[in-house]
Order: sequence, then C-alpha cells, then structure tokens
Amino acid sequence: MIQKLKNIKKKMKVKLLKINLYLSQYKKMPVYLLLFTLLFSADDPVLSTIFNEAIKRGVPKGYLEKTFDKNKITVHEKIPEFFARPYEKKSWDVYKKIFITPKRIEGGIKFYNEYGDLLKKTILSNNVSVDPFIVLSIIGIESNYGLNKGRYTVFNALYTQILRMPKRSKWAKGQLVDFLVLCYEDKIPPHSIQGSYAGAFGYGQFIPSSFISYSLDGNNDGKRKPYDWEDVFASIANYLIKNGYPTTEYDDDKVYKSIYAYNHADNYVKAVLGLSAEIKKGVDKK
Repeated sequence: MIQKLKNIKKKMKVKLLKINLYLSQYKKMPVYLLLFTLLFSADDPVLSTIFNEAIKRGVPKGYLEKTFDKNKITVHEKIPEFFARPYEKKSWDVYKKIFITPKRIEGGIKFYNEYGDLLKKTILSNNVSVDPFIVLSIIGIESNYGLNKGRYTVFNALYTQILRMPKRSKWAKGQLVDFLVLCYEDKIPPHSIQGSYAGAFGYGQFIPSSFISYSLDGNNDGKRKPYDWEDVFASIANYLIKNGYPTTEYDDDKVYKSIYAYNHADNYVKAVLGLSAEIKKGVDKK
C-alpha cells in the first residue's frame, strides 16, 4: 500500500513538471489572455501553439476563433508524402522534361506577347531592374503562367505540416502566424487562398513570410495582391534584387544565387535559366 502511494506521488510529480513546462511559455502573458488560451485554444492542437504569437501580432481572438472552426479545417494526409519526394530531387534529365517543354515554352511566348509590355513597364516603374524573361520563366515554372493556383488552401497546408510533420512544425507555425496577420490586415478570408502543399501562394508562389517581406504594390493601388500581374511582376523582381541580383553590371554568379534563393535547388535554377532562354529565343524569332 505504501509503495503504491509512493508510485502515485511520483507520477503526480512528473505530471506537474510537464504542466509547468507547458505553462512556462505563457508566463509573460496577461492572466485574462492565459485563461482564454488554455480554455479556448485547448480545443485545437495547432491554435494552442500559435495563439500567443498571433495575438501579439495584432490578430484578434474572435478572428482566430472563427478561423479555427473545425468545420473549415482539413488535414491532408498526403502532404507529408509530397515532401518525401519533391520534384527538385529528381535527376536533371527528368526535371528538365517537366518544366522545359515545348508547351511551356510556347505558353511563355504567348504570355510575353500579351503581357510583355506591362512586364517591362512594371519592372522599370518600380526600380527593380531584372531581366523580364527570368521573371517570366519563374512565373511559368511556379504557376504555369497563372493557370495553376494550387490544390490546397494555404491555411490547411500549413496546418497539416504543424500537425503531421514534426521537423517542419516550427517553420510552419511561423508561416501560419504570418499568413493570419496578412489575411487579417488585408481583409482576406483565410480559407479562400489556394496554394501549394508547402503553403506557397499567388502566381509567384511566395510563402507568407516572403510575401510580407518582398511583395510590392506594382500598380500603386494601395494593396499588394498575389494575383495581380503588376504586383506579381514587381514582387518577383524585388525578391531577386533583395537576394543579390545585379542591378548594374550583369554577373552570372549573382544571378544564379538570387534565383537559388527563390528555391534552394540547382535543378530549379537551371530550369529557370533554360526556360528563360528558350522563351526569349522564341520571342526574337517572331
């Protein structure tokens, strides 16, 4: 009997230690906020981990409550599988056949004929001097010139990574908070934006933190929109410049590194440069 009581006491100490560790992340939180977090966010395993940061960034609790309505959330079990076999790990011969195809080259030529003047004008007016064909080829690879917006909502893609992928969980939490801040400030319904399984969105496929950091209002209408061509052109060019793209004398190495920053894969850089060259060649012929 005494031994049983000792075992129970020991287990209680362990549980109390776990509770204290859990609560330590909230020690600087006001009491009313702590109570709300523990009572409300406990219903959602993801919200409980990002609630404090979202509140600190200015997202109201009522907004979070509506957004984390379980009827609006879907966990996509296939997303971890996609991360296990990304396109970028394929051989160059295979990768090239996916992205540098006659159809994609022709699509790029057609897009340039329709939007080329706007593309060059936007780049010039926003002081982001980047080869327009590189911007165009990034759009071609990322969203097939705007034809592919992705099969998942950004919210559900990030939510799934937090819940199902421990190694990506910390990163995805930060991205989800950024996304919630963006949606709240720009009055965008958070479950309305489609994106990739990684949580990237828009014709340029920016992750939320990149959109906040690099996107530009290309047409000066007061908003940065992921599906407005002028904003997309200016934002991609700005991203490249902020990551080392040379604005004066052309430098192959710096160009390569700036594209690599967009997607950390050599195959991706080679595809962007290859597709860019093919589109330019086709435009010059016509």
